[in-house]
Amino acid sequence: MTYITKPRLHHPTLTANKVGYTRRDYEGRISTLCAGCGHDSISAAIIQACWELDIAPHRVAKLSGIGCSSKTPDYFLGASHGFNTVHGRMPSALTGANLANRDLLYLGVSGDGDSASIGLGQFANAMRRGVRMAYIVENNGVYGLTKGQFSATADRGSKSKKGVINSDSPIDLVGIALQLGATYVARSFSGDKEQLVPLIKGAMEHGGAAFIDIISPCVTFNNHSGSTKSYDYVREHNEAVSRIDFISSRDEITAMYAPGEVVEVQQHDGSMLRLRKLRADYDPTDRYGAMSYMQAHQARGEIVTGLLYVDPVATDLHTSLNTSDHALNAMGVAQLCPGSKALDIINRALR
Repeated sequence: MTYITKPRLHHPTLTANKVGYTRRDYEGRISTLCAGCGHDSISAAIIQACWELDIAPHRVAKLSGIGCSSKTPDYFLGASHGFNTVHGRMPSALTGANLANRDLLYLGVSGDGDSASIGLGQFANAMRRGVRMAYIVENNGVYGLTKGQFSATADRGSKSKKGVINSDSPIDLVGIALQLGATYVARSFSGDKEQLVPLIKGAMEHGGAAFIDIISPCVTFNNHSGSTKSYDYVREHNEAVSRIDFISSRDEITAMYAPGEVVEVQQHDGSMLRLRKLRADYDPTDRYGAMSYMQAHQARGEIVTGLLYVDPVATDLHTSLNTSDHALNAMGVAQLCPGSKALDIINRALR
């Protein structure tokens, strides 16, 4: 497989931030996702947020699981630390890395299949333990890499590309994050860069478990049954020597709307998303108020976007465990293994 890489040379007049990096320095490889995919818009927002925050790329550790969303860390922060885990196991790998080296900024990227199905237990425990991280779920309601099956976040009554109606209740990751103690919880839309970039910046600078659920439309699995232009119809009526998928280019779906406003965003398959942006006077420090507000508007078929909840005095796992202020991976043997006398003192304290 051949990868097309971006040229290393940058134009000398590109604007640099306070730590001397241009926006291009926060980019990665060229995306191999479908043209118009909402995930690429999220990658662009992460690049913009990190550049505006004046974060040196090598200070960031980005981790992901499996899925279209988990491919995206290859497309941003090319000079950062990175680790691609197995399906659904990103939170535990990130927790271990965070405990070993608290000096890095941790960015976890996952999908609705990766976090709401096989990784649901991992997601839940990362939230309740308060692992300091910016946890981003790129939510499109389908398993993109395995041809568009419903994910656990798909709404009941939604239709798949094959015309199957989803009869299962959806898992609301925002509601779970709020209930389990996440101290920064937000929801956004991939096409609303004006809202998304500040939310990512806030999550990166937050002192505890920060979670952002980002609705990100899939441009591929939106053709409906009965269409003579659908992939399935062509395959059934074509005698081919090989089976090849061609994914036509789609325009990126964007949305611009004011606080307190509701907007209907048409998807490529003709379906509609009803997005409601939080009012300017909304109180994001009331955890239970956030749950009630979100559920009330969900009953109306609206997806609430914005910063739903934030704890201004958040703590993290290091505070709970009373770990050393110095990164464990920077300590020597004498500090990590102080000997039998130190062990005796610990054991006596536990009797």
